[in-house]
Amino acid sequence: MKKLICFDCDSTLSGIEGIDELAYLRGEEVFAQVKRMTSEAMDGGVALEDIFAQRLELIRPSAAEIDRIAHRYLVHIEPDADSVFHRLRGTGWETAIISGGFRRAIRPLAERLEVGLVEAVDLFFDTKGRYMGFAGDCQTTRTRGKNTVIAALKARLRPDVTVMVGDGASDLETAPDVSLFVGFGRYVERKLVREGAGLWLTRLTDLPDALAARGW
Repeated sequence: MKKLICFDCDSTLSGIEGIDELAYLRGEEVFAQVKRMTSEAMDGGVALEDIFAQRLELIRPSAAEIDRIAHRYLVHIEPDADSVFHRLRGTGWETAIISGGFRRAIRPLAERLEVGLVEAVDLFFDTKGRYMGFAGDCQTTRTRGKNTVIAALKARLRPDVTVMVGDGASDLETAPDVSLFVGFGRYVERKLVREGAGLWLTRLTDLPDALAARGW
């Protein structure tokens, strides 16, 4: 049986929200604005594409600041992630990270967890590391973008079972296109996600056994 399991990054594989951490570098006012927009999008109150570019324009992160977030992802890595990914690989799961976060920041975390499939947002910088924009064709910058990514992975890998794990509305959107959507609430419990999930967990360490119980 071919099995594919996809994970969100922020508030799932790491306990932080990278975009909020970047906003905090710009002061309390920008932080409050960005955190509000992030929460509204993750709770399903606004479309992701309506706030994605706006948040980045408020922050205009440098390359060095993105690298700082990469370090913080590792500092705040989900404590059970290493062991869970080891167990998943041992039982034949192909792993992927699908995130509306930034590829440059997520890559070191993915490397630590030995995840080769990463779909995230590419940022552009000039030769001095100053922010120049983002790749607007990245699917995870928009509503149901993760569905598009999963569809492409399924077409390429042809898994018999596909699972998505995440904490936000953009993760929940994938539920119709996967065998099981797992809502993860260790860091943030979103009512919409908890009620819509096929499986709700607050401990990642419970995930491999929960999948095995389904014959996967």
